Amino acid sequence: MSDEAEVIHHGLDGVVVDTTRISKVMPEINSLVYRGYPVQELAGQCSFEEVAWLIWHGELPNASELKSFQAGERARRNISPALLDVIHKSSRAAHPMDVLRTAVSFLGVEDAAPEKTDAAANLNRAVDLLAKIPTVIGAFYRLRKGQNFIPPRGDLSIAENFFHVCFGKVPAPEVVRAFEVSLVLYAEHGFNASTFSARVVVSSLTDIFGAVTAGIASLKGQLHGGANEAVMRMLLEIGEPARARDWLLAALREKRVVMGFGHRVYKKGDSRVPTMKKYARKMAAFTGHEKWLEISDILEATMIEQKGIFPNLDFPSGPTYYMMGIDIDMFTPIFVMARITGMTAHVMEQLANNRLIRPLSKYTGPGERRVVPLKQRG
Repeated sequence: MSDEAEVIHHGLDGVVVDTTRISKVMPEINSLVYRGYPVQELAGQCSFEEVAWLIWHGELPNASELKSFQAGERARRNISPALLDVIHKSSRAAHPMDVLRTAVSFLGVEDAAPEKTDAAANLNRAVDLLAKIPTVIGAFYRLRKGQNFIPPRGDLSIAENFFHVCFGKVPAPEVVRAFEVSLVLYAEHGFNASTFSARVVVSSLTDIFGAVTAGIASLKGQLHGGANEAVMRMLLEIGEPARARDWLLAALREKRVVMGFGHRVYKKGDSRVPTMKKYARKMAAFTGHEKWLEISDILEATMIEQKGIFPNLDFPSGPTYYMMGIDIDMFTPIFVMARITGMTAHVMEQLANNRLIRPLSKYTGPGERRVVPLKQRG
């Protein structure tokens, strides 16, 4: 093919680079599925632990498998004094994603058997990351508030334990359930930017910790995981429902990016949004903070009316976390808590049939030229 005939797919838009058995957005049912199961059904009927098992093993667990998996995950939640010291030495002003990225890299340093690279060893590491990431988040959450570290508990679910390590108590079941639903919805989403970053990195046959560290770095960005933080800051800027429509119309006129809307994959609306909105409304009713949902409803209606663009999952999840009392810059680390399941599943899938990911580029720089000796340059 000549240079003139080459088609450049910026952002790899529309390019199919590999196969996967983990998840897919099915246009015919307008639904995201994990291993064939519609995500809204999983969110309504399964715990996050069940979904983690499904993503890693391909089938939902039976009662015995789930009990064994829960016991194994809960036994791994503690972090070493050395890692806790790394967290304590972090700047209180650091973004939590930077601390989490560093912590995951440090867990790689602590790996007792780095020479073991088989599928079983990597699955063991994936469970370890699932167990320890909430503890890391909680440690930094409390550190920057001048509060003492709270060790994880082994008698709580992953969702319950997150609140325990951050706040020292487990909230009402309504709050825990809404939080767990968000974890299920965020658990996996195909070749998204962070997961693809992890697959690219591990395709060189580096370790799973390096791949996940790269994934976390990608997920931090506002165009990806950081969007839920941006959504809540937008709602706070608007402040009141009466200002919402005019604010959005002005933003559109000024061609500002409005976070929480649109998606590269979904064209008729993110299939995860109705489920998350349902639990956002439950949180609003439970906390009495309905105005954030009122503002959101106006923004959504106006955006659809003006541009035909629908909200994505970050749009309802941001205010839901805010109503739970979680700091805004902790929203994306929660995303990591959930997505560690899908990300590591993709890393293991990549390694199972690996080929180094190395695309080509079209050169648009200067043609061949000769070096001029320094004394002759202008």
